[in-house]
Amino acid sequence: MKFTEKYFEKFLWNSRFMVLAAVLSSLLLSLVLFVITAIDVGSLFMHAGEYLDATIEARKILKIEMVAHTVGSIDGFLLATILLIFALGLYELFISDIDEAQNSSCSKVLEINSLDDLKSKLSKVILMILVVTFFEVSLSMTFASALDLVYFSLGILMVSLALYFGSKSTH
Repeated sequence: MKFTEKYFEKFLWNSRFMVLAAVLSSLLLSLVLFVITAIDVGSLFMHAGEYLDATIEARKILKIEMVAHTVGSIDGFLLATILLIFALGLYELFISDIDEAQNSSCSKVLEINSLDDLKSKLSKVILMILVVTFFEVSLSMTFASALDLVYFSLGILMVSLALYFGSKSTH
C-alpha cells in the first residue's frame, strides 16, 4: 500500500502544474490587452490634431470623446494589469517563487504569499476599474429630471464609500 500511496501523492503534488495553463493564458491575454490598448492610445494621439481645427461646438464634443477614450484606455491597462498580477500570483503560489522578483526593487508591489494576498491585490485593481468605468459612463449621461441627478449623486457616494473602505482595509 505504501508504494501506491507514494506514487499517488507524487501525482497529486505534480498536478499543481496544471496551473501553468492559467498562468500562460493570463500572460498572453495581458500582453494582447496591453498591445490593443497601446494601439488605441496611439489612435487617440492621431485624432488629437482634429481638435485644433475644430469649431468651438465641435471641440466640446471632441473633448468629451477624447476624455472618454482616455478613461477607456486606463480601463484597458488596468484589466491587463489584473491579468498580469493574476498570472504572477498563481505561479508563485502553486509552482515556485520567482527568483528575479526576489532581487528586484519592485518585488514588494507584486509580492504574493497567499490566496488572500492575491485576492486583495486583484480586488483593489477591480475596484479601480469600476471607478474608472463609472466615470466613463458619467461623461455621456444626460439628466432628464432631478431624480436622475439624485441617482447620479448616490452613485458618486457609493463609489466614494467603496474607495474609502477599500483604503481602510489595508491599514
